[in-house]
Parts: sequence; structure tokens; C-alpha cells
Amino acid sequence: MSTEKKSVIILCTGNSCRSQMAEALINAKLGAHYEAVSAGTKPSGYVHPKAIAAVAELGIDISEHESQSTDLFGDRYFDYVITVCGSAQENCPVWMGGCGTQIHIGFEDPADATGTEDEIMAVFRRVRHEIVEDVLGYLQQELAA
Repeated sequence: MSTEKKSVIILCTGNSCRSQMAEALINAKLGAHYEAVSAGTKPSGYVHPKAIAAVAELGIDISEHESQSTDLFGDRYFDYVITVCGSAQENCPVWMGGCGTQIHIGFEDPADATGTEDEIMAVFRRVRHEIVEDVLGYLQQELAA
């Protein structure tokens, strides 16, 4: 059995919420088997403070992360390319054709949440939980396959 980590890129549009949380959760929870990065097709230029707070609740610090463009990874092969929003799925870079498994696992954009601070934070927590269940669950199944 190979001990080499599989590479994962998580793609969304702004690279400020969903993909940032997914990258952090994969590296923290499955880092023995996977190395994840994230990028956006139209990077926002920042990581959403509530995304930072949502993963901080699990003891994961992404306060130094930066929103990155898919252009930074154009020549890199990834074992897994996971899109987490419909826009990224539609606008995936052409280079993805040379990568491994491509899968779409979509989530609501928590940055669009409205309401009180507590209600908005609840959406970030729910999406974080869905990422753990769906993305990490998928990658764990891949390990077992």
C-alpha cells in the first residue's frame, strides 16, 4: 500500500467560504492520506471571517489563508478535483481534463445567508457540517475502496 498522499483541489467561485473550509477540514482530519488546496475561478481576495470562525470552533486555524485563483494551479495534476458550487463546476479550467477524479459536491453559499449574526453563523456551521459529511465522507470511502 502506498503511503504517498493523494492531492485534492477544492474549487468554488470566490474561494472565501466553502472551498476554504473544505481544504482546512481535509488537511486537519484526513491529512495522513490527502493534501488539499483550494482555489476560486473568480477569487474574492479574502477569506470570510465567519468561515474562519466556523473551522476555529473545531480547533482549525485558517486565519492566515488567502483567497487564491485557479490560475496558480494550472500546471499541476490533482488526484481529485472537487467543485463545491455550481458556478465553479460550469467554469472549471480546461486543465482539469488532465487530472484524476472530478466530482461535484455542491453546497449553499453561506456568504449569502441573511438574518441575525447567530442565524448567519448557524448557516456557516451547517455548511461546515455538510462538508464534513459529504466531502470528507466521499474521500474516506475512496480510501476504503
